[in-house]
Amino acid sequence: MRVVADREICMAAGMCVMTADAFFDQDADGIVLLASDEVPAGPHTDLARRVQNAVKLCPSGALRLLDSTSNIHQS
Repeated sequence: MRVVADREICMAAGMCVMTADAFFDQDADGIVLLASDEVPAGPHTDLARRVQNAVKLCPSGALRLLDSTSNIHQS
């Protein structure tokens, strides 16, 4: 699973960082930054769950999940 962030529509609410601070960060203007575009699997299942929750909670819809096997975007 991959994460795509549209920095153009990010409204700097910070919900992603509050939900999954090991994966998301913000620049000086509060715009989302990704630690990686690939969501860890396996022993990091808690992180994957947090990333999925962050995508759902994003108020601007700037975050999307990409299923790497089917290339379908999920929000």
